[in-house]
Amino acid sequence: MSNHSSARGDVVLPCLNEAEALPWVLDRIPDGWNAVVVDNGSTDDSARIAEQLGARVVFEPRRGFGAACHAGLRAATAELVAFCDCDASLDPTELPRVAAPVVDGEADLVLARRQPTERGAWPLHARVGNQALSRLVRRRTGLRLHDLGPMRVARRADLLALDLTDRRSGYPLQMVVRAADAGWRVVETDVPYLPRVGTSKVTGTWRGTWHAVHDMREVLS
Repeated sequence: MSNHSSARGDVVLPCLNEAEALPWVLDRIPDGWNAVVVDNGSTDDSARIAEQLGARVVFEPRRGFGAACHAGLRAATAELVAFCDCDASLDPTELPRVAAPVVDGEADLVLARRQPTERGAWPLHARVGNQALSRLVRRRTGLRLHDLGPMRVARRADLLALDLTDRRSGYPLQMVVRAADAGWRVVETDVPYLPRVGTSKVTGTWRGTWHAVHDMREVLS
């Protein structure tokens, strides 16, 4: 049995005003993984806290989830790259398990399928938007996915070769669509989904969810 805990990887953490959640998130980065916090214009102490806690901090002034993710991908140096939200809704200790199929050569991209741990962890509007997009992705690519969540793992060189261009909320979806078009083996694995700390910038409101769905529909068209 291979030792997944020895898999060296970088964890890209897009960050916009997450000072409250960062200590918990960074404390749970597994051994052998390095945190790359991408500050996307925070007005709180996020960057200072991340640096104090030993994370590498990258600044991406262009606002947008995709802009932050891609800046982190470009800054990463490890063979494996993971993406994870910075709001304490996803537990970084799950990363070695999520990465295992890529490490073992059984998959090219692993998506973490969110399993809410309590009522309200995943608001209805966000869940509905996600289900609609999963159906659209199935029609477009044939991939039978249940979740287009933010935690995922792939090899850095492969991700860069996808030449992702979306810099807004459509970035995670564009990654999946281009991976499918490139013939990647894309699989899901379940992870617990916790109530986030602070206010969501993307799917915390119906309006935020609508914008995210709109961005992702643009990718599919």
